[in-house]
Amino acid sequence: MENQIILDGKKLAAEIEADLIERVKKIKEKSGITPSLATILVGDNPASVTYVRMKGNACRRVGIEPLKVEMPEDTTTEQLLAKIDELNRDDTVCGILLQHPVPKQIDEQKCFNSISMEKDVDGVNVASFGAFTMGLDAYKSATPFSILSILKRYEIPLEGKNVVVVGRSAILGKPVAMLLLNENATVTICHSKTVDLPYYTRQADIVVAAVGKPKFIQADWVKEGVVLVDAGYNKGNIGDIDLENAAPKSSAYTPVPGGVGPVTIAKLMEQSVIAAEKKFL
Repeated sequence: MENQIILDGKKLAAEIEADLIERVKKIKEKSGITPSLATILVGDNPASVTYVRMKGNACRRVGIEPLKVEMPEDTTTEQLLAKIDELNRDDTVCGILLQHPVPKQIDEQKCFNSISMEKDVDGVNVASFGAFTMGLDAYKSATPFSILSILKRYEIPLEGKNVVVVGRSAILGKPVAMLLLNENATVTICHSKTVDLPYYTRQADIVVAAVGKPKFIQADWVKEGVVLVDAGYNKGNIGDIDLENAAPKSSAYTPVPGGVGPVTIAKLMEQSVIAAEKKFL
C-alpha cells in the first residue's frame, strides 16, 4: 500500500533505552546505588531461558543490575512464594519478574499476586491490572504497554477507531483491550470460541493479534488500509498474522521480528527505572 508505515520496534526500543541510560546515571549519582531487577526462572524451558537472557542484556545496556534467580523444575508454590517474599523485602531490588510460564504444579496467579505492586514492573498482579484498567497509577503489562507505545509513537489514531483484539490472555489480550479502551477506541475481544472470526477482523481499523498461533490471521480476513499489530512470536520468527500476504494490504504493520518484542523489553526496563526513581530519588 502506498505511504505504508512500518512500525519499527527496534528503533523505538533504542530511543527508549537511550533515555533510560541517562536516567539510571542520575539514580546512581544521587543515591550511590545501582538498582537491580530480579528475574525468577523456574525450570529450564528453552524459550524462557532465552527471554531471561534477553532481559538481562537489556538491564546491562541501560545500567541496571540483573539479578537472575534460578529455581528447579520441581519447585512448589510455597517455595516460590517464599522467594518472592524475600525479594519483596530486599531494598536493593526495584522490580521483580516471574518468567511465564511456570511448571504446572505451581499456582502461577497466586505467585504473580504476591509480587508487591511497587515492584510489579511487568503488571501481572491483579491489583496492578485493576488499577491501570481504571486509569490509575500502576505498572502496566509490558507487552500491551509496548503495543500502545508503538501506536502512539507512530501517531496511529486510536480515538473512535474500531480495534479487534484476537486473544484474551490475562497478560496480553485482556490488558491491551483495556489500555486501548482507555484511549477511546471501540474494542472487540475475539478468541478461539468466536463464531465467524473473520467477520469481526474485516470490520477492524486496527487488528491486534495475540492468539499464539503462527500465521493464524489470513490476508482475506482484513480490509485494505488496516493497521496490523502482531504480538505473536512463534518458532522460526513467525507471528500470528500471515504478514507476507496481509501486510501489503495494510497502512501500517509491526514486523516479526523487530516489532512488538523489542519494545516489550524496553518497557520492562522503563518501568523498572521508574520504580528505582520512586525508591531512590
